[in-house]
Amino acid sequence: MKLTTKGHYSVKALLDLSLQQNYGPFSTRVIASRQNIPAPYLEKLLIEMRRAGLVKSIRGKDGGYQLAREPLKISLGEILEAVGETIEPLPHHTAYPQASVDWVTFSLWYRLSQKLKESLYSITLADLYYDARSWQASLGEEASFVV
Repeated sequence: MKLTTKGHYSVKALLDLSLQQNYGPFSTRVIASRQNIPAPYLEKLLIEMRRAGLVKSIRGKDGGYQLAREPLKISLGEILEAVGETIEPLPHHTAYPQASVDWVTFSLWYRLSQKLKESLYSITLADLYYDARSWQASLGEEASFVV
């Protein structure tokens, strides 16, 4: 599996929201500026994540986006799925029963894919938050953090 720019930016944006006290709301422009993401592209991703129930949008002068759930209840797999990232490594490959080597290879990749999917759905924004804070503390940095 390769994490595309779309997946990378989506995770960065939600991790950014989880790192902010009270989780928002923050405008797309503010998040984009903090994480060095093009704002129009980020807006499209946030709309997709809103449709998936990962963020809420608040209208008005002090509006923006905020997490719809606690970071502990949002998995990396959910974020990637919300923006259309494929988690399946060989979506169009089918094994031919006559070719045992092909079947074994297919079976191996399928099993690895299942383990990867399990991992992605078991890692939460809270896990990433604590990883980010630990890394930051090891560098002796302040609480501001760019993912």
